Amino acid sequence: MLSDAELDRYARQIIVPAFGGAGQAKLKASHVAIVGAGGIGCPAITYLAAAGVGKLTIIDHDVVELSNLHRQPLFTDADIGAPKAAIAADVARRINPHVKAVVARKRLDDSNAAALLGGADLILDGCDNFATRLAVNRAAVALHIPLLSAAIGAFEGQVALYEGWHPVSPCYACLVGDDPNQEGLNCAETGVMGALAGMIGTMAALEAVRALAGWGQALVGRLAIIDMLDRRWREVTVAKDPDCPICRG
Repeated sequence: MLSDAELDRYARQIIVPAFGGAGQAKLKASHVAIVGAGGIGCPAITYLAAAGVGKLTIIDHDVVELSNLHRQPLFTDADIGAPKAAIAADVARRINPHVKAVVARKRLDDSNAAALLGGADLILDGCDNFATRLAVNRAAVALHIPLLSAAIGAFEGQVALYEGWHPVSPCYACLVGDDPNQEGLNCAETGVMGALAGMIGTMAALEAVRALAGWGQALVGRLAIIDMLDRRWREVTVAKDPDCPICRG
């Protein structure tokens, strides 16, 4: 049940016909695990908390650095050296006291992924480490939890939803393979425009709300690619790889 205070807080999205009170109730009952409280995680946490997702588990082992601040607006100069997950959870609680924000100050890997992610209704992965992304994908497939993956670099961002345990749906490894030693780039190497992180993180939050509340067409089997150098938007199909070592039957 939604309290009177919650009905007032969420009134402007409850009146959206495709969402409504039923959608808001689904969000309140939902648990999202967020991997990475960085450029993507910060705006995603902001809007998932504001939207009324009942529980957020924020997974990040890192601390705030000065170079983070141009694209991670949950943090300020006063937070430099402090744990990202703890600061992000505190801000989420200030944004919305109806949200339970759980801190997991740990580096996710194959040894702890199931424990960190188990029980979530959806995983939002915005980390900048390729090996971690693959560990998250393996756990998502094994646990049958939808994985919303978002990535940024320079002017480009990508968002997709994976449900690899289904016979016809791809997992993240169907797109990129499952070799943690393959070359991957992060923001420290490619650079990134700060506002792009906000844009893709907010898009990821909206797609998470879509998947949890069940309105519109989810991004399952589709990769949305945004190139803001020339403002180009497109979607491409991601097919299930019959030889995928993670999700093949």
